[in-house]
Amino acid sequence: MSKFLDFMSEYLAHRKGLLPLVGILLIVLNLILQFTLPADSLLVTTNLFLHVGLVVAIFGLMLAWAL
Repeated sequence: MSKFLDFMSEYLAHRKGLLPLVGILLIVLNLILQFTLPADSLLVTTNLFLHVGLVVAIFGLMLAWAL
């Protein structure tokens, strides 16, 4: 686990905007799914990608600030 965290730390230190970009893409994916899937679909009613994208984007901004 320690080696994995070291690797991810080094990888993300050079790509500070990667996690916020992934979060924004997940939020846009949620918007697209809202219009393409039926209204009673689980992904539409829970806004899963919206919430995951928001958490990833905020985590990415905090991590970029720390690195």
